[in-house]
Amino acid sequence: MPLESGLLEILACPACHAPLKEQDSELICTDTSCGLAYPVRDGIPVLLVDEARRPV
Repeated sequence: MPLESGLLEILACPACHAPLKEQDSELICTDTSCGLAYPVRDGIPVLLVDEARRPV
């Protein structure tokens, strides 16, 4: 389920404050040195660093 329009414009990575991009069921940090992937559960972004997936 895509996020509401305009929501990505105001969301930022909690770890480094870079913009996020939507990919599948995650929000991915656009900063290449950070790159954390935050889950989206039931249409709600879970922007907790402890819940984020680290890049491989």
